[in-house]
Amino acid sequence: MKIARYFLVGGTAACIDFLLFAALVKGLDVNWMLAGVVSFCFATVMNYGLSVRHVFRSGVRFRRRQEISLVFLASGVGLVTNQAVLAALIDRVGWDPILAKIGATAAVFFWNYGARRHYIFKPRP
Repeated sequence: MKIARYFLVGGTAACIDFLLFAALVKGLDVNWMLAGVVSFCFATVMNYGLSVRHVFRSGVRFRRRQEISLVFLASGVGLVTNQAVLAALIDRVGWDPILAKIGATAAVFFWNYGARRHYIFKPRP
């Protein structure tokens, strides 16, 4: 059941990420690379807040400060993956940045869930 709740939380964060990315790229003509970083970071903060409220129990394995640090470390890997997929789809394949963002978001979703579920918020043995 956690995956279903995380799908809703992750979907909400993904929508925020996508809409902010689109507004920056299409509305404000911000470079897609910078827009990807800004929107991803904002969505990560939202994802953490929603995750500890609706999906995972905060503090089950790590103290809050460590937990937040680990979430952002895991999200850093997700950000690198996000940017790599965006670069590949936009620069190499020639996709529109908005379509590429959908692909990048899908690629990162399962990494984010797995890192949180199986390490950061996994209860102590």
